[in-house]
Order: sequence, then structure tokens, then C-alpha cells
Amino acid sequence: MPPRERIPPLSAAPGPAGRETALDTDAAEELLSRGEITVEGRLTDASNATLYCRIEFDGVARACVWKPVAGERPLWDFPDGTLAGREVATYALSEATGWGIVPPTVLREGPYGTGMCQLWIDGEPGGGLVDVQEASAPEPGWLPIAQVAVDDGEGGHRPALLVHRDSEPLRRVAVFDAVVNNADRKGGHLLPGADGHVYGIDHGICLHTDDKLRTLLWGWAGEGLPDDALETLRRLSTDLGKDLGAALAAHLTADEIAALGARVDALVRTRTHPVPTPGRRPAVPWPLI
Repeated sequence: MPPRERIPPLSAAPGPAGRETALDTDAAEELLSRGEITVEGRLTDASNATLYCRIEFDGVARACVWKPVAGERPLWDFPDGTLAGREVATYALSEATGWGIVPPTVLREGPYGTGMCQLWIDGEPGGGLVDVQEASAPEPGWLPIAQVAVDDGEGGHRPALLVHRDSEPLRRVAVFDAVVNNADRKGGHLLPGADGHVYGIDHGICLHTDDKLRTLLWGWAGEGLPDDALETLRRLSTDLGKDLGAALAAHLTADEIAALGARVDALVRTRTHPVPTPGRRPAVPWPLI
């Protein structure tokens, strides 16, 4: 497994001289696992109960997201009560890649019972990563997702392009989503971090056995995978047969882990980004952002 990276200070309590102190990944996991959670509000636009909280342990405090299993809305295609565990499983996979896409995430007891606790990321959802451009072709540094229509202010519409950034950090998210079979990669689930890093959040409907990939990140569809991504995928395939697979078994079924391994192996074999499956349900989520 690759070395763990430092997590930048996120909504932290002031440290010495009023400065926030950084947490490494181990410290963040300890805080999330052992800290006292205080609910401060609810994110009302979320489909499941998503609570904005403060968490404190041993003099360190951060903002976090708390999603209790009791607040999960039943879905026809995902087993009841499994969404929090899927969020933890995607974090474990993110750590195994070394890409640091998913913020530190744990499963624990807290307000309203068992739930998922994740470090809060400060950042404008989709900020600088997804855009709408009124042009026939994307501007340099952007890739097209779909043609859309925008309000012309006079009761009509004019054509435009929905686009996303052409950047290596965002490309890693696209590869990661193909691995975890993300069924809901909206623009608002992408958060810009420091130095161009991109975080991904809301992974409750991932890791199904069936093809569920719905994402905005289709700009690389059909293109060859970068060599470093292929190297990471090969290592991930090996890790799934060892401790990583055993850790995922706490949250996923044997069939789901087998399907995960098959997706990884298919990406290595084809060496290309996936393309939308013809005739399947819409390849992009709704709402888009």
C-alpha cells in the first residue's frame, strides 16, 4: 500500500497563534473514530439524512459529516442499511490507490445509532471543475460532457456545452469511479482541494454487482488509461486478494467484491477509460450538479 499523505487543515479549531494544525490520515481516522460528535445542522438538499457536525478528541476539533444508517432512504436496487458501509469501503479503496480522493471516513456509533463519519472538506462543490460554456466546442483545458440548453432571458433557450476540466487529478477520479462503479457522480460531489487536488464525496450508491456507472466525467471515454493509473490498478488487483479484500468483506458481499475485482481486471486488460453502455439507463446523473 502506498504511503499515506497528509490531510490539509479542514475546518479546524485554531492551533497555536490562531493557526490551524494539519492532520495526517492516521490522526484524522483516530479523531473520527474516537471523537465526540456534536450535531450542528442538517444538509437539507441531501436525499438521505446528512448532518453537519463538530467532532472533538484530545483537544483537536474539526467539522465532519455524519450519516446515520437510520436516516438512509430505502432503494430498490441497493440492500437496505448498506450505504454507510459502502462509503467506508470506497474510502478504503481510495487509500489503497494512494490517490486520496475520498476524505477520511469511518463507521462508528454516534447520534441516532450506527453511521458514517467523514471529515468535512471546505470547498465550493464543483467549483472550477464543472462548467457550462456557450460555445460550439469546449475552451482549452476543458472536455465536453453533453449538449445542454440555457435560459436566454427572453423565455427561450440557447445551446451550450456542459464541460469538465481536463486535469490529471480529475482524471484519477474518473478512473476511481469506474473501479467503484459509482452510480451518482454529480458535479456537486466533486470538491477542489489545495494544489489542484480533487476530492470526491457521497459514495453510498457504489460497488454494486451490476453496471451502474453514472457520472459527469465522460470526457476521457474510450481514451487510453495513463501508465501510472494502470500501475495503480495492477497493484489494486493484487491487494484485493490480500488484506484489502478481507477489510472490504466487513461492508460488501462476496459477489460485490468479486465484481469489483472483475472491473479492475477489465480496466487493466482493455487499458482504456470505459464508455457509456448503449441502451442502458442515462449515463449521467440527475440533477447534473
